[in-house]
Amino acid sequence: MAAAPPSYCFVAFPPRAQDGLVVFGKNSARPRDEVQEVVYFSAADHEQESKVEADLSSQRWLHQIPSRVPFFQCEGHSSHEEGKCTYISIDQVPRTHAIMISRPAWLWGAEMGANEHGVCIANEAMSTREPAAETEALLGMDLVRLGLERAETAKEALDVIVSLLEEHGQGGNYYEDADSCHSFQSAYLIVDRDEAWVLETVGKYWAAEKVTEGVRCICNRLSLTSKMDAEHPELRSYAQSQGWWTGEDEFNFSKVFSPAEDHLGCCAGKDSLEKQEESITVQTMMNTLRDKASGVCIDSESFLTTASGVSVLPQNRSSPCIHYFTGTPDPSRSIFKPFIFVDDVKLVPKTQSPCFGDDDPAKKEPRFQEKPDRRHELYKAHEWARAVIESDQEQGRKLRSTMLELEKQGLEAMEEILTSSEPLDPAEVGDLFYDCVDTEIKFFK
Repeated sequence: MAAAPPSYCFVAFPPRAQDGLVVFGKNSARPRDEVQEVVYFSAADHEQESKVEADLSSQRWLHQIPSRVPFFQCEGHSSHEEGKCTYISIDQVPRTHAIMISRPAWLWGAEMGANEHGVCIANEAMSTREPAAETEALLGMDLVRLGLERAETAKEALDVIVSLLEEHGQGGNYYEDADSCHSFQSAYLIVDRDEAWVLETVGKYWAAEKVTEGVRCICNRLSLTSKMDAEHPELRSYAQSQGWWTGEDEFNFSKVFSPAEDHLGCCAGKDSLEKQEESITVQTMMNTLRDKASGVCIDSESFLTTASGVSVLPQNRSSPCIHYFTGTPDPSRSIFKPFIFVDDVKLVPKTQSPCFGDDDPAKKEPRFQEKPDRRHELYKAHEWARAVIESDQEQGRKLRSTMLELEKQGLEAMEEILTSSEPLDPAEVGDLFYDCVDTEIKFFK
């Protein structure tokens, strides 16, 4: 497999962002044939001393093909295997928050997502001076989901992630690939209504910077320099022990831990957002994620932007946070669909991949001996749209125009919610994401 291209995530704070809004965006650059699903998990209480459960739950629907998979394994009953994250089992906490995540369909964690408290997290795979462990541990994507499930603020999520990193480590294959192990260190952009934290890790060691204004971008290169607001207590002594830092000159995180001559950071994505003369809006962020000329939107022989997400977090707490997910590849040919957390969210099986239970090749060892068809209903419908856009200029232009019009209608409806002086009626938005997905599929048919 070719080397992965940069994958970007962004945050913009007022006054660069519009009207007291924090705007967050992420493109997930992954192997071209990988399916990404969008899944909601409600808040839940857990028994004392229980383990994090694998997703053999009622939120997943049963794939009918191998008939030998027992039905109960996908319907909320425990299976015979111990609950676990993608690769390892860890202790559960007494309560987990409601989350909405976008993730590669074969794993437990998330590329990006949000929780009911207005916390958003995305991660990036990083290459550093220290090779990432191939030993199976927590994936960076597992830590994204765990941070969302366990934290009510961005700073709490940072603390959750570094604590789990210290206890369990990070490692294992990032791709559904039996031929070789692609392991990475991880960076995170963790955002709430008030602040963001950029967290970059090397093994169990880490550094973090707090951001409260302007535009911040992270990608697949270390970006932290000498401005660090929190760090692992042994970070500097570890760097000295490896001979990477003398202890005498200024400690520059990316200079110390980046591969040789690779501490320049990713500027293309940041520039594409910062060059905006007007205030950064949800639409601005979506346009940036669709920008192929800058390299933010990936469409190469081996890799593709397989899913995208944008969140708007009003600093006024009387307004709801709104999260947009594509659930389909290539944001330039996809519709961003809104989601709002309320108590009674309607589940959306059409953006969820089939459940293979314990027969899933990602769960059995040796792993990834087969690649099952993980396409969900929205993905299959969208394949037709992508083919039309690519093959027929006139019909493709009309189709893309109609797709953008559908998206515009959703954005306008959400703008009304944000600017309204009336309190949000949960009954009006519980079906929001479901209805948008349903409309999109009917439109493609």
